Amino acid sequence: MKIGILSDTHKKEKRSQKVIDLLMDKGAEFLIHAGDIVKPEMLEQMVRSGARYIAVYGNNDAHLHELHNRYNLVQEPHYFKLAKTKFKLMHLPFFMSPDSEIVIYGHTHTFDCEFTNGTLFLNPGEACARNKPVSECAMLEVTDTHLNVTYYSRALKTKHFEEQHFSFERKKK
Repeated sequence: MKIGILSDTHKKEKRSQKVIDLLMDKGAEFLIHAGDIVKPEMLEQMVRSGARYIAVYGNNDAHLHELHNRYNLVQEPHYFKLAKTKFKLMHLPFFMSPDSEIVIYGHTHTFDCEFTNGTLFLNPGEACARNKPVSECAMLEVTDTHLNVTYYSRALKTKHFEEQHFSFERKKK
């Protein structure tokens, strides 16, 4: 299963849409937003993509609580199963314990992909290009034997996303 992951869209609707379009074009079947959504328009973008999705509140999202029942918004840390795999989703990297096979977080605006003792810790970076002139996201492909991550980054004022690939063998249970 291919899972598109984005975070920290903030107020950048066009950049958010470009990231979602890329992930959908690359075959995302599910979208995960790791917080700091900021604008309801970003939630609408995920709905319009046609993919199933989940989004966690970030430290800049308290005002979105009134939309809680309208969108698939969750509080952190949120545990769920997808593709026969246990996930933990959060925005702030405060719950970094390896109590899931995949831990997804945002907030730092920095891409991170670390596989430690059978747990993948993944931060897709910033879609908004606020802290640096680069818009980022990630695709996670979950197979029976591997966790494959593709990191996408696009320098502002360019059209092409660069790719970097990572692959990790899943621990046998």
